[in-house]
Amino acid sequence: MNYKVLLPPNIEFGIGKRELLAGKILEFGNRILLITGESSFLESGNWDQIEKSFKTNQIVFELIRVRKEPTPEIINEAVRAFSGYDPDVIIAIGGGSVLDAGKAISAMLPLKEPIINYLEGVGDGRSHPGTKVPFFALPTTSGTGSEATKNSVISRVGENGFKRSLRHDNFIPDLALIDPELTLHCQENITIWSGMDAFTQLLESYLSTSANTLTDAIALSGLEMIDKFLERVVNDGTDLEARSGMAYAAFCSGITLANAGLGIVHGFASSIGGRVDIPHGLICASLMSVSNEITLNKLLKEDPDDPAILKYAGVGRIFHGSSDRDDMFYAEFLINKIYDLTLKFRLPKLGEFGLEPDMIPGILKNTSNKNNPAKLSESEMKEILIKTI
Repeated sequence: MNYKVLLPPNIEFGIGKRELLAGKILEFGNRILLITGESSFLESGNWDQIEKSFKTNQIVFELIRVRKEPTPEIINEAVRAFSGYDPDVIIAIGGGSVLDAGKAISAMLPLKEPIINYLEGVGDGRSHPGTKVPFFALPTTSGTGSEATKNSVISRVGENGFKRSLRHDNFIPDLALIDPELTLHCQENITIWSGMDAFTQLLESYLSTSANTLTDAIALSGLEMIDKFLERVVNDGTDLEARSGMAYAAFCSGITLANAGLGIVHGFASSIGGRVDIPHGLICASLMSVSNEITLNKLLKEDPDDPAILKYAGVGRIFHGSSDRDDMFYAEFLINKIYDLTLKFRLPKLGEFGLEPDMIPGILKNTSNKNNPAKLSESEMKEILIKTI
C-alpha cells in the first residue's frame, strides 16, 4: 500500500469516439502532423470520415506513413523533414508501432537531435527534458497499450541491434481516443498477435514483483476481458462487443505495464526483436506458454508459499469460471489454457521467422529478468528459447 501511479490524463473510450477528434485538435490549433500505418487505415471508411471533418473544420495536415516498427532512422528523417512545419498537435492513428513513432516524433521535434542520444542503454546517457509537441493516440489494434504509456519503443534489427525505449512521464499521450470501431479492419493474424500481447502484458504486470494493489485491480479487470473476448474476436472480427472488450484490455495493459513493469516474455521480446525482424506480438504470443510454465514450476520448487502462485491460481479461476478447486488446479489450468490458445491460434515457431539456435547466447546476454516473479537461470532461459525455435 505504498506506491506511485502514473495515469493517462485524458481518455475518451467508446464506439464513435473518433468523431471527437477534430474538436479536440481545435483546442490546440488547426495545424497537425498525422502519423499512420502504410495503408489499412487510410483505405478505410474511417479515414474518409475523419478527413472530411478536417476539411470542415479547416484543419490542415501533413502525413507520415510508418510501415514497420520505428527505427532511429525513421524518427530522425521525420524530424528533419518537418522541423520547419511547427504542428500544433501530432496525431498517431494505427497500431503500436505507429503510436510509438508518433510519440517519439512529438518528443524529438522540439529538440531536433538524433533520437539515439536519448535511448535507454544505447545512447550517450542524456536525459530527455520532457518537452514535446502535444500528442494524441488513436489505436487501431488492441495490443501494446501504447496509448497509455510514457515510453516509445525504438528498434534497430541486426547482429548488433537493439530494442530500447525513449521514456519520460510527459510522453503519455495528451489524449487517448480509443474507438473500438477503428479496430474492425484489423486482420486475423494481427488480432491474434496483438491480443496475445495484451494478455501477456496483463499477466506479467499482475505477477510482477513491482505490482501494487491498484495495478492488480486494473490487470484483473483486463484479464476478465481477455477471458471473455479474445477467442470470440478471433472467431468473428466484426463482433463489436468483442472488439470493445479487447480495446479495453489492451488499454488496461498499457496502464499496468507502465506502473508495474513486465516479466521474462517481454525481456525476451526486447532482445529477440533487436536481433531478428519478428512482429512484437508474435514473439510474446509464442513465448508466453513455456515461459509461464517454467516460471511457475520454479516458484513451486523454491517456495510453495510464494504469493505469485496464488496469483496464477486467481487468474486460472477467471479462465475456468469456477472457484471450488484448489490453487494448484487453477494455476496449472492457466498454463494449459495458454498452451491451448497457442495451438488454437496456430502460432508459428519463431524459427520460421529467422531465429536460429546460434543466436541464443547473444540473446540471453541482452535479456532482462527484472520483474519476473521467479529469477530464472541462464539454463532455464535457454530452455524457453529452444522450445520456441
